[in-house]
Formats: sequence, C-alpha cells, structure tokens
Amino acid sequence: MLPIRKRYGYAWVTLGFFLLSLVGHWLFGWFAYVDEQEAFARPISIGGYAIEMARDTFENWQSEFLQLLWQVGGLAVLLYAGSPQSKEGGDRMEAKIDALLRAVTPAQAERIIGRLDTIYAGRDADATGIVRAEVR
Repeated sequence: MLPIRKRYGYAWVTLGFFLLSLVGHWLFGWFAYVDEQEAFARPISIGGYAIEMARDTFENWQSEFLQLLWQVGGLAVLLYAGSPQSKEGGDRMEAKIDALLRAVTPAQAERIIGRLDTIYAGRDADATGIVRAEVR
C-alpha cells in the first residue's frame, strides 16, 4: 500500500494551489483594503477587513467553486447512478456482437470473447449489456 502522500498526490497538489491562492487573495485584499481606507480617510480595522474579505471569498466560491463542484460532482453522481444521459452506446452493440459470435461460431465464441475481454479489460459488457467491473 502506498503512503497517503502518493495515493492522493493530485489532491495534495490541488490543496496546495487552493491554499496558495486563498492566502494570496487575502494578502492582496489587505493591501487593497488599506489603500481604500486611506483614500477615504477611514480607520483601518481588522474586523472590517475580515468581513469584506469573507464576503468577497464567498462570492468567488459561489460563482466559481460551487459551479465547478456541481459540474464535476453532479456529472460523477449521474454517471455512477447510470442516468440515461450517461449511458454508453457501445454496451448494447457489444452485447449484440457477442450474441452474433455465439450464434455463428458457438465453439470458438467464448474463446474469442474471453481474449477480447482480456485485451479490453474494464471496458467490456456481457451478453445482457451490463458492464462488468474490472477485477484486480
């Protein structure tokens, strides 16, 4: 079993980019807040800055992060649940071809289908059209 840093390498890099961008957003937001407060001769307060930056951060998350989360997460859920929009058209055709092979050459069909299933492991369908999970 690989260490957690290697198993989830992409997630760690993504988290790093996220934290770097969040820190940068708040750091440069501080500079902009100070300039704005000085321009209008208002006092600089951490509370006012935190409220403004939290609002800006949540606006960005709402418009970008949540939208992307829905696109990726929603698509993954719909694919997993097997919605009609996510069905692959090749499964039905593959099941028909398997049935034809069995009808035309019954003696050799299982050997041919088995060889093709090995070559294309994880992407095959059985005669019922149900996608078989790749066994590791």
